[in-house]
Amino acid sequence: MSTTGDRVPIYTPEQRARRDATRWTVVQGVLAPVQFAVFGVSLALVLRFLWTGDGYALATGSVILKTAILYAIMVTGAIWEKVVFGRYLLAPAFFWEDVVSFGVIALHTLYLLALGLGWSAEAQMTVALAAYAAYVVNAAQFLRKLRLARMVPA
Repeated sequence: MSTTGDRVPIYTPEQRARRDATRWTVVQGVLAPVQFAVFGVSLALVLRFLWTGDGYALATGSVILKTAILYAIMVTGAIWEKVVFGRYLLAPAFFWEDVVSFGVIALHTLYLLALGLGWSAEAQMTVALAAYAAYVVNAAQFLRKLRLARMVPA
């Protein structure tokens, strides 16, 4: 926000045109809700395992799938950012979303390392929950930005 209370547009008219013209916007629009759906199912499976001790294989598979989708959305999102803003990551309009995304990716990658290094199942799932908590924060950032982009004309 500016000091006058006016909202600063997220996109210039040229950036908005590039955003609307690129197929990467559609890719992001498809991957984001898919990732959220996988997250919801996976969260339930991870919590079920932690509460009951049942379903380790399903929970593990779901976290791996969530992580794969996260990597896909990060790579395609970087391409989208390059097309729209001229840089692969950390464009000013999405700087903090990208910073938090790095933390989300780091935690998901730590989960994969924990799995590969044979950490206890409970430790693995605790890391998954930390990754999911960070993901919720990041998803909220992007939803807020999407809402702002719709509210503020370029």
